[in-house]
Amino acid sequence: QVQLVESGGGLVQAGGSLRLSCAASGSISAINDMGWYRQAPGKQRELVAGIASGGSTNYADSVKGRFTISRDNAKNTVYLQMNSLKPEDTAVYYCKANVISGWIRKDYWGQGTQVTVSP
Repeated sequence: QVQLVESGGGLVQAGGSLRLSCAASGSISAINDMGWYRQAPGKQRELVAGIASGGSTNYADSVKGRFTISRDNAKNTVYLQMNSLKPEDTAVYYCKANVISGWIRKDYWGQGTQVTVSP
């Protein structure tokens, strides 16, 4: 089994910064794509940023230039540096990882971490 544990959420004022971390552990042979998603109340879950195993990245238009995704393959960890936060960034943030365990390839999700940005 594989677990993803997120940390780093919290309450911040508009214009501030937060850094989210997500560490994967368990029976891991390799990790392919990793990503951060968010879900605000009453809205669909949406992709915020993704990063491939080789390091290529993609971002939602709403966060380009403000958020940076990175990963440490040795630690099976993905990060999301969030700068210039806006109230509309308020949401529960989830990490996702596509993990290979032996012959099985499967997506795993973290439990979510709340990010609240006050005006």
